[in-house]
Amino acid sequence: MSNPRYTSLLAKLRERSAVVGVIGLGYVGLPLAVTAADRGLETIGFDIDPAKLDLLAAGTSYIEAVAPEALARVSTEGRFSWTTDFARLGGCDVIVICVPTPLTRHREPDLTYVTGTAEQIARYLTPATLVVLESTTYPGTTREVLTPLLETSELKAGRDFFVAYSPEREDPGNASFRTAMIPKIVAGDGAEASELVATFYRHVVDEIVPVSSTATAEAVKITENVFRAVNIALVNELKVIYDAMGIDVWEVIDGAATKPFGFMPFYPGPGLGGHCIPIDPFYLSWKAREYELSTRFIELAGEINTNMPNYVVSRLRRVLDERTGRGLNSARILLMGIAYKKNVSDMRESPAVRIMELLREQGAVVDYHDPHVPMIPKMRKHPDLVGIASVSFESIPGAGYDAILIATDHDAVDYAQVIETGLPVIDTRNVIARRGLPMATVYKA
Repeated sequence: MSNPRYTSLLAKLRERSAVVGVIGLGYVGLPLAVTAADRGLETIGFDIDPAKLDLLAAGTSYIEAVAPEALARVSTEGRFSWTTDFARLGGCDVIVICVPTPLTRHREPDLTYVTGTAEQIARYLTPATLVVLESTTYPGTTREVLTPLLETSELKAGRDFFVAYSPEREDPGNASFRTAMIPKIVAGDGAEASELVATFYRHVVDEIVPVSSTATAEAVKITENVFRAVNIALVNELKVIYDAMGIDVWEVIDGAATKPFGFMPFYPGPGLGGHCIPIDPFYLSWKAREYELSTRFIELAGEINTNMPNYVVSRLRRVLDERTGRGLNSARILLMGIAYKKNVSDMRESPAVRIMELLREQGAVVDYHDPHVPMIPKMRKHPDLVGIASVSFESIPGAGYDAILIATDHDAVDYAQVIETGLPVIDTRNVIARRGLPMATVYKA
């Protein structure tokens, strides 16, 4: 005999009458919620930050991936609402968890946001509900951590409610791939949960990719980020080596990329940023220790990538020594870009922030210009930098800077005018060469 709670929920999903709750309206949750609502599902967004909800009420999208007109459309038509009242989870048929999964100061998984959210859900969980975790985490989290917390509701997973995992794959700033366009890995804990989660996401995205278990789905996401972290570490290490040899690593990579097989170009930078690549590989390292296994590639990649801001600062110091005969102490430095990647305001784990800290520690006076970040927001780390404002582009020529360091290559910056200042420019993104601009005062780093 089929489970009547499974049958009733499946019918709601097929009819698009299920109510969806999305917990965490950040870079993952808000695009998902608006997309689900735009596809015809009644969606409620939950967040503990009332400032975000005030912006939504004013019709303002604080995430670049969510167009204001899309937000206005789904809210005006009544398909998307938002609240800080978690009691409304009791009226949701599908609950999707999109909360952060950072690291502790000891580089171990910090599941505080996941466990706190699960405890809130358990308070209001009703039968015939599907709970989906989207936050990136180590294999086993859904079954070993999330499900037991949900079962404190005295409901039983697989009988009264259903649990699934579907990793987020957002790429902030990439207009070519919006939420609905990115193939969605889906897995449920059991056959019924698998069918429910697949049915739900078929309404939200263009393509789903079912896998055999929630642990496998968790491993897929971790593997994607490990792959990127290790390859970026490789080219970062090559950059340091080739720089010592007087070879331009960017030219090397462009040359190698002409090979039509056996090579995939990755590009160096001032360090890793964003929520995924600097953090997620260490979730696997931590879990591997449970099996008495080491993850040497991951640990080495993390060491190389974490050290890149130090390399950039060292390169800047050498340039100042050559140009002015003095080091960083009392030097005035302008950081061009403070976000972690081009064309976004996302500050999560931005290497530019670490570079700013290192420069200040060595006595430099540091400003930044970023057209996407008018003021450094509150972050989980770096409290001393919160509230620092971006200087205007027009003020740069007369501000007495000793050097400009390009940390983030936003398209909105006029790099020709940056060169016209005549100041030494330390370019960590190769943007000056890519624009075909004069290189006389440019130093790659």
